[in-house]
Amino acid sequence: MTTADTRAGGQSNRLVIAGASMGTVFEWYDFYLYGSLAGFITEHFFSAVNATTGYIFALMAFAAGFAVRPFGAIVFGRLGDLWGRKNTFLVTMLLMGLSTFVVGLLPGYDQIGVTAPIALVVMRLIQGLALGGEYGGAATYVAEHAPAGKRGLYTSWIQTTATFGLFLSLIVIIVVRTQLGEPAFKAWGWRIPFLVSVLLLGVSLWIRLRLNESPVFQKMVDEGTTSKAPLTESFARWPNLKLVLLALAGLTAGQAVVWYTGQFYALFFLEKTLKVDGLLTNALVAVALILGTPFFVVFGWLSDRIGRKPIILAGCLLAVLTYFPIFKALTVAANPALAQAAASAPVTVVADPADCAFQFDPVGKQVFASSCDLAKSALATAGVSYANQAAALGTIAVVRIGAAEVASFRGEALPPGELKTAKAAWTRALTERLKAAGYPPKADPARMDKPLVVGLLWLLVLYVTMVYGPIAAALVEMFPARIRYTSMSLPYHIGNGWFGGFLPTTAFAMVAATGDIYYGLWYPIVVAAVTFLVGLFLVKEMRGADIEA
Repeated sequence: MTTADTRAGGQSNRLVIAGASMGTVFEWYDFYLYGSLAGFITEHFFSAVNATTGYIFALMAFAAGFAVRPFGAIVFGRLGDLWGRKNTFLVTMLLMGLSTFVVGLLPGYDQIGVTAPIALVVMRLIQGLALGGEYGGAATYVAEHAPAGKRGLYTSWIQTTATFGLFLSLIVIIVVRTQLGEPAFKAWGWRIPFLVSVLLLGVSLWIRLRLNESPVFQKMVDEGTTSKAPLTESFARWPNLKLVLLALAGLTAGQAVVWYTGQFYALFFLEKTLKVDGLLTNALVAVALILGTPFFVVFGWLSDRIGRKPIILAGCLLAVLTYFPIFKALTVAANPALAQAAASAPVTVVADPADCAFQFDPVGKQVFASSCDLAKSALATAGVSYANQAAALGTIAVVRIGAAEVASFRGEALPPGELKTAKAAWTRALTERLKAAGYPPKADPARMDKPLVVGLLWLLVLYVTMVYGPIAAALVEMFPARIRYTSMSLPYHIGNGWFGGFLPTTAFAMVAATGDIYYGLWYPIVVAAVTFLVGLFLVKEMRGADIEA
């Protein structure tokens, strides 16, 4: 009797999918609360630095959880191949839940100083390690239960969990913000979504404790064929290491940047760049997620019929070809006044390049007081996109708004008090000129084309479902059973932890450095293009491969 034959006699397929999926939804909920609340995290934990640096730091702390995911994949992947799929993802869930709960209790910078951001980053690192061991276990567990010909369909339910987790985090945030009001939510209410995660942890643990071990792993245990050195077999032997590298470059790197652009960078873009109200932004993204999530299952099912690779690579190619027009259309739909002002009165900073610094201050001590830095800082704070034009050496920077010009000033020699006063007065003058040219301080909900915004966000989510729906089945089928947990976890988490997880931080920094609100899109476009080419020519289609071998 084969392993496939014994599946029907064990636990039901619904329990397998529900147990793996529900636990993973909870873990993604925990992980993405931080990303959704990055603005509030900035105020409470990074208040000692300027606003732009603080937000970059908040995103870096968000990315820190992604940075360690490959290490979690190595540690827990090895345990999963030695110890079993079920036991390993029980441990990862417990770590994730407790660290998230602690974030909700941490004092802010104003209470314990620099210890606050350090403790926050430590919790993020624990979350990242736990998540690094979670996905490979859940995907492997479900795939090893799936009937022949339905592997893509079954594992696609695991793929919905990241979106469901994000959706759940947005819903909880919306409910809490609505019930408490913005002042209370800003002061302390943002902690509530972190604290209620302990209830979800209890439910998820109860569900997973009811699961049996994977039949494929149990068969290897019974026959004594489990790997004794999964790390060596996975990464020290070229035939398998080659597969790991191809899985990364030809599948997961592109999948990751499409995923994070469609679901996270779009959210950041609406709120931070287009100045859409945070509550409205969350609601619009939540609607797009509801409409798009079923397509994870659709594309997982379709991959059982036409293959994993064509769907994943098609999603990457569509992203490469359409990201710029989609995000430009999003600007017009979400903040038409901003789009009209940018078209009728484009902004240019005319300055001596030597006068312009890269305004990232890790310790919050550097003063950016040159005429160029003052001009760019004010525009970045206002969310105004601008072009750069070189001026003669020693020239005082000028902000050109259409035909009007506003000269900056040199603040290097001014005492701190005078600099602050002069900067405030000059910023008010610049703001008045921008307002006169039609630049709005906030997006006007009454002028917003909400159906079009949701449609564009849905299109971005659709790309996500294309690249993400079939990825679990594709990775499971690439690697042998005895080292599957270890082998598939590393490329997945390097792709999603590094290429994807650092996307918001990198893209935001690229925008801040250039002044072009669309410049950050070059990052996902280039990565997705590389994945398309590598996947097209070097990655073998493995649909229907024997996963018990």
